[in-house]
Amino acid sequence: MTQLDVTASPSPEELAVIGEGLTAFNDADVGPSERKPLAVLIRDAGDKVIGGLSGYTAWGWLFTQWLFIPETLRGEGMAGKLLSQAEEEARARGCHGAWIDTFSPVARKAYMRQGYEIFGELPEFPKGRTRTFLRKAL
Repeated sequence: MTQLDVTASPSPEELAVIGEGLTAFNDADVGPSERKPLAVLIRDAGDKVIGGLSGYTAWGWLFTQWLFIPETLRGEGMAGKLLSQAEEEARARGCHGAWIDTFSPVARKAYMRQGYEIFGELPEFPKGRTRTFLRKAL
């Protein structure tokens, strides 16, 4: 008998079953994603990572999952520099588009300055904010 198990602590092996199953389904449905991690790291004078951009490329798109700039570097155009480098690498990988989401009005403006355009919004996520989804042709 099939049963459902709700958990806040799935094992890596349990998550792998889901990920591998979905990957196999998608490969058969739309072709391999050729998913590959992509990061642009900000390092301090001691070579320690203090921020940066993390995401991946797949199916011809760059997805920026995380973008963090330390307080001391904000307001200096660092988001644009990170995005430009990630986009350059994505183009080299054959990508034709990029997307990112945020609920920060400041970040949304920074992304739009880089040429990203809004393609969707999710109000009240989190409460009092709107999660905005943005894309850019590469």
